Amino acid sequence: MFDEKKLWKDRSVHRLKEFGVYLRYILNGHLVVVLLFLVGTAAFYYQNWISSLSQEFPAEMIIAVILGIFLTHSPVYTFLLEADQVFLIPLETRLKGYFLRSGLISLIFQGYILLMILAILMPMYAHVSTNGFQSFFIFLLILLAIKAWNISVSWKIHYYVQPSVYRWDMLVRYFINVIFTFLLFNDANVLFLLIFVFILAFYFYSFYIRTKTMGLKWDLLIEKEEKRMASFYRLANLFTDVPKLKDTVKRRKWLDWLINQISFSQDKTYNYLFARTFLRSSDYLGLFIRLTVIGGLALYFISFGAGQIVLSLLFIYLTGFQLLPLWNHHQNKLWIDLYPVSQDHKTTAFHFLLMRILSIQSLIFTVIILFKGEWMFSLIILLSGLLFSYLFVNVYSKKRLKA
Repeated sequence: MFDEKKLWKDRSVHRLKEFGVYLRYILNGHLVVVLLFLVGTAAFYYQNWISSLSQEFPAEMIIAVILGIFLTHSPVYTFLLEADQVFLIPLETRLKGYFLRSGLISLIFQGYILLMILAILMPMYAHVSTNGFQSFFIFLLILLAIKAWNISVSWKIHYYVQPSVYRWDMLVRYFINVIFTFLLFNDANVLFLLIFVFILAFYFYSFYIRTKTMGLKWDLLIEKEEKRMASFYRLANLFTDVPKLKDTVKRRKWLDWLINQISFSQDKTYNYLFARTFLRSSDYLGLFIRLTVIGGLALYFISFGAGQIVLSLLFIYLTGFQLLPLWNHHQNKLWIDLYPVSQDHKTTAFHFLLMRILSIQSLIFTVIILFKGEWMFSLIILLSGLLFSYLFVNVYSKKRLKA
């Protein structure tokens, strides 16, 4: 006999165990130290920035814009699998409890993230407001209620197949969330908040009525669940091999000019393969861009010279460390072993590409510091970055690849 409670328990427990296994690899010792340093540095400068704010600073609007993003993005974690399109569709009417539990677990996880974001933003609010931190738990409870509303509406939207419905819903909910949050933090009259509560109720009820006779779009639910897991697997794959990861390839024709610079010769076979892989497969290029942008912004706003040097080396290390899985990206493809090319060429090609990537990142960091007019520190960052990149590629990476 079908038991939806047992099904949800088995799926959720299995997924949480899977997260736990990969998180142990992600949060390894040296990475935790790096993250703690980055968090500590960010907290120091954030606190100094807050202390320089005037009472006229629009903290409420900034908080509303940021919280609006986290409130609007409200996916439901269903733990569905591809085979469910065949086996569970006939049982859809008996899965109300299953999806209700999925909504609750989604609220718990996303509520925890909301708690962290609110804790980060509250010092800014307390600095410009007379309320201080007194309203923290009141704000949190109200925001959790708004989060529950967003999750409920997001679930009802899954009954539609038109992409335009999803886009308009996200846009409308974002503006509703921003305006409501702004009024909340701006100590607006309770009457205005009650009017917005009525708007929230009417918005949900309108979708509730329209979807009563519709069926769930299982293919879309499963696709979204697979995309969420694929994102997590790609992150975990930067630290350990993930058998369940499916390769994704993007054409990126606009980057072909970089590939065309590689000479068409036998000894450059792996240079071509690794360059193609970096530019097209998975998230290697995206990871490089994200870390470079984040590191560049951090360097631009940090004024402490020695801190800039250390921070640039940390981001170079993070980039290099998370690009090491590129070496094993094709290890399960047998046709690679048929190349009539020495393994020495493979090693040389990988180290050449990694050195070039880290050198480009060092040069970008140097230009950012030079743009601030600190030419001495920019020179130090360039030289230290190139030296660190050389040692990382020729010493650290060789030990890692042999291990």
